[in-house]
Amino acid sequence: MSVERAGAFAFKGAPCTLVGPELKVGDKAPAFTAVGNDLSTVNSQVYDGQVRIISSVPSLDTGVCDAQTRRFNEEGAKLGEQVAILTISMDTPFAQKRWCGAAGIDRVSTLSDYRDAAFSQAFGTLIKEWRLCSRAVFVVDANNTVVHAEYVGAAGEHPNYEAALEAARNAR
Repeated sequence: MSVERAGAFAFKGAPCTLVGPELKVGDKAPAFTAVGNDLSTVNSQVYDGQVRIISSVPSLDTGVCDAQTRRFNEEGAKLGEQVAILTISMDTPFAQKRWCGAAGIDRVSTLSDYRDAAFSQAFGTLIKEWRLCSRAVFVVDANNTVVHAEYVGAAGEHPNYEAALEAARNAR
């Protein structure tokens, strides 16, 4: 049975329920599968041994989600190849691929959670009322330990980019 956290996120000005646990610093990052832009199933274990910034967004076709993904793409070059940056949303793989091409995204890997919401349920970002991912940022170290977790309170708010980037730099 999944944990439900009523009122944990606001979407379109209304309180929403997030499904899944609220991860905290020190927790082990849950394994998950998602869909790659080529429709392949991507198992999160392919990133084991790497530091990861995992950016959860409602949809790449909205202003804050666009800005969030672009910011992590820009910062990615400064972090080096040992840091993987993932953006996960319910957008279809086709839409993600189109958006990345149009935005010139080359450092962030986009993954779609549309098929079974495995990521969003494992990381506690599934918006029950809308079946979208809420806005959140996690940093996971090479040992699969969460070293930064931020659940942003509302869809229109930005995460604390500097805190996530600092956690990723310190985890390298």
